[in-house]
Amino acid sequence: MGKRILISLGGNALGTDFNGLIETVGIVAKPIADLIEKGYEIVICHGNGPQVGMLKTSIDYGNRESRQKIMPLSECVAMSQSYIGYHLQNAIQNQLRKNGIDKPVVTVITRALVDKNDPRFQNPTKPVGAFFTRAEADELEKTGKVMIEDSGRGYREVVPSPMPKAILEKDSINALIASGSVVIAGGGGGIPIYEEDKWYRAVDAVIDKDWVSVMIAADASCDSLVILTGVEKVAVHFNQPDEKWLDQLTVSQAEKFANEGEFPEGSMLPKIKAAIEFTTSAPGRKTLITSLYKLEEGLEGKTGTWLIND
Repeated sequence: MGKRILISLGGNALGTDFNGLIETVGIVAKPIADLIEKGYEIVICHGNGPQVGMLKTSIDYGNRESRQKIMPLSECVAMSQSYIGYHLQNAIQNQLRKNGIDKPVVTVITRALVDKNDPRFQNPTKPVGAFFTRAEADELEKTGKVMIEDSGRGYREVVPSPMPKAILEKDSINALIASGSVVIAGGGGGIPIYEEDKWYRAVDAVIDKDWVSVMIAADASCDSLVILTGVEKVAVHFNQPDEKWLDQLTVSQAEKFANEGEFPEGSMLPKIKAAIEFTTSAPGRKTLITSLYKLEEGLEGKTGTWLIND
């Protein structure tokens, strides 16, 4: 198989607190360093759902106490890219040095271009940040925020989830890869940006990390996409008596299973859709879906589910 791969790390797998994040990046750094030692070129994209939620909630509560304006979500996405990227950089570089490898590891603060007319902006569904009272929510709605009641716990801001159109740092990412760097990019799906009158402007939204992983992997001419998740393999009839774990899926099989409702909307379905998108983006490309702890074994064909073209 080709030697340039993009590894897509789920935000939930990284842990929500400091100690959890440190432990997880330490776990993933070793197989990544070992793969680099074997000659692989590695690009990394990561989620940030729990981490950006923690940041936004903490800052919201702090700003409410000090009567400051609510922090834009785009700022929190940028912060999460920086601090998660820093810990990944540090862990991977430490492991590389332990293996006797001198190679730069770089985090790119990444912006994802969206269409301001994307219809998803008219249907914000992703709750973020702190809980507010009805009176506080009324005041925030006057500033343009969309607030909803959340399970009897108070009111929260909800934001849309538009589709990414382009990665603004594409050329820089590719230049760093070409220079021999291990590149971490597209954290949390990127900072959502739209263009108006030839000016880039941030917008409060959440972009699916799996779609950005596909875009970066395709832009960087990666041979394979690796989506690390909470299970070792993809299953059909999940949690049923006839449950079946799959070693390999063709694109047509994956589309058939998806249409039959085999993959849950909030968990495996987005990963399957992203895998199909990348695998069909160029001849010879394929996608591995496996767990955080089975990266090397998956690439060696010992476990995981490979999605391939028909």
